[in-house]
Amino acid sequence: MTSNIEIKAFLPDPSRVRQIAEQIGEDKGGILQEDTFFTSQRGRLKLRRFSATQGELIYYERPDKPGPKQSHYVFSTTDDPDGLKKVLQEALEIEGIVRNKRHLFLVGQTRIHLDEVEGLGSLLELEVVLQEGQQPEEGTAIATALMEKLGVKRTWSPEHT
Repeated sequence: MTSNIEIKAFLPDPSRVRQIAEQIGEDKGGILQEDTFFTSQRGRLKLRRFSATQGELIYYERPDKPGPKQSHYVFSTTDDPDGLKKVLQEALEIEGIVRNKRHLFLVGQTRIHLDEVEGLGSLLELEVVLQEGQQPEEGTAIATALMEKLGVKRTWSPEHT
């Protein structure tokens, strides 16, 4: 499985963080997504829908704790997310649905997500994609340094994201 270091935080001033992200990162644009979470005997299973013809089924394992944490994941793309959702609903229960308007920036090996999450508000998510042989501590240091650069202090560990 692929691995990354994730950190999430509330954004009291998203426009200020976006200005900094624009200065330090490559702007990859906006993304609308809907994540449907399904029951799983271990880890988490979600279907991410971008459009009627584009989605991803993602399985991942990550501890529920605040601050930086390592996540292991594997995913598969689909051109029929609605059909896949129907099949999954027959086999598994839906635990929750999260709708999100996301803006993506890339800084080196890190994805900066500026999110507007329905019912939650403005959030930041950093994902430092670990390279082959790279230790989690190095990814944590990269995430922590980016948090400081972005001026974000308060982290958050949501149940479903």
